[in-house]
Amino acid sequence: MSAFEFRYMTVADIDNVFFIETISFPTPWSKEAFYNELTQNRFAKYIVIQYEEELVGYCGVWIVVDEAHITNIAILPEYRGRKLGETLLTKVMEEARKMGATSMTLEVRVTNVVAQNLYRKLGFQNGAIRKKYYTDNQEDALVMWVKL
Repeated sequence: MSAFEFRYMTVADIDNVFFIETISFPTPWSKEAFYNELTQNRFAKYIVIQYEEELVGYCGVWIVVDEAHITNIAILPEYRGRKLGETLLTKVMEEARKMGATSMTLEVRVTNVVAQNLYRKLGFQNGAIRKKYYTDNQEDALVMWVKL
């Protein structure tokens, strides 16, 4: 994976991240939301994965005191299945640990078994269910946690 590079997201990356967001999620965040995350939210950190000149994935995390919360993670469809999501999330977990986080949480659709399997592989365990969490179809979210 030497051709893949990880770096912190910048405002210049918003259009590319927004593109990945819109093809990955039924209720995507807006460009403005990403802009506000980068410029206004002191708890937010976003890491992107780049292949040559193409941005192929991203992951956002909020770090509040000693807890990290994954906001979103996505990989371009044509790059999925290459363990890039796993590598990216592992990198974000390392960064969160360096910033003092001792645990990490996220929400995932109860039907998204592929993502749940990835999270379990990285040590996440099931927590609570958030009823009707997703606004597009009222699907429940599974809350997952891991000790860092």
